[in-house]
Amino acid sequence: MGLLDFSLGDVGGLIRGIREAITGEKIKDPVELAKVQLQLEQLENALAQGQLEINKAEAQHPSIFVAGARPFLMWGCGFALLYASLFEPLMRFIAVVAFDYNGEFPVLDTTVTTQVLMGLLGLAGMRSYDKTKGIDTRRIGNAK
Repeated sequence: MGLLDFSLGDVGGLIRGIREAITGEKIKDPVELAKVQLQLEQLENALAQGQLEINKAEAQHPSIFVAGARPFLMWGCGFALLYASLFEPLMRFIAVVAFDYNGEFPVLDTTVTTQVLMGLLGLAGMRSYDKTKGIDTRRIGNAK
């Protein structure tokens, strides 16, 4: 199962359906069917490679607005988790004990922020890979 199976899996069936509708015949020859499937896989790989090149170019950009999206999201998720796990309980405790406050504090749903943060931190081990290869991940731009 490829990375883009979700988006291109149905496209292959659609292309075969269009070809069958135009020509009026199904692909019965297994060799011809394999060729069509190979072309679809090559299209999927070219699309994935193009996206990787775009990602690489964006990551090397010196502007914080281009290369800083991941750090921005990490900081945002980090602050949300810090608020939900430390600040909010501490502020609630102080408000109840010192000021006899019985109201509610804003509650953040950390389900989504945790999922985003864990994905950005690299559950696939990319951070560890960078460390073992000696890549300086503290810099924005070309890591040397």
